[in-house]
Amino acid sequence: MKRSAIRAACAALAAGALCLLASFPAGAADDAADVNPRYVLSDTKGRTVTNEDFRGRFQLITFGYTFCPDVCPTTLTAMAQILRGLGERAARLQPIFITVDPERDTAEALARYTAYFDKRIIGLTGSPELIRAAADHYKVTYRKHLEPGAKPDSYSIDHTAGMFLLGPDGMFAARFAHSATPQETAARIAAIMAGRRGAN
Repeated sequence: MKRSAIRAACAALAAGALCLLASFPAGAADDAADVNPRYVLSDTKGRTVTNEDFRGRFQLITFGYTFCPDVCPTTLTAMAQILRGLGERAARLQPIFITVDPERDTAEALARYTAYFDKRIIGLTGSPELIRAAADHYKVTYRKHLEPGAKPDSYSIDHTAGMFLLGPDGMFAARFAHSATPQETAARIAAIMAGRRGAN
């Protein structure tokens, strides 16, 4: 997807709408007790995907939507930079973008959007109920925002920003604030990978 297309999609949103609802504090502890890594969703080809489908690999997960005007493009750009920063180690990492807008994010649109940033990023979608369940498991909050007088499909979605890392066992390993730089995140993931190498 061309950058101009992304800008055009953003322009369709109500003026002044914000995409960011909250983010994890930069120094937040990686407390696995409040994160359930479970998700059951579908990829852009209609195949069922769960957090256990990438056994032996790490997963870097973020939630968002393709019409997002700022946070999601920034996050996926960072995700692509993280992959490049990891070099050959990126083969051990599956980047994932979970939409919180299944009404507008068709499988085709989701596939185009993620490929624009990096073809290794896969998009996941599902029924509103399955997406809500996954978001709740990760303590991700999202809600629609519609400006008065706007068309019903011209809403934005305020949502929690940041990324989650699952280990090769499909379990929660770390979370990264939206404010973390790609370099910081890549270095931390590399360190976690090094620490897990002997056990996987």
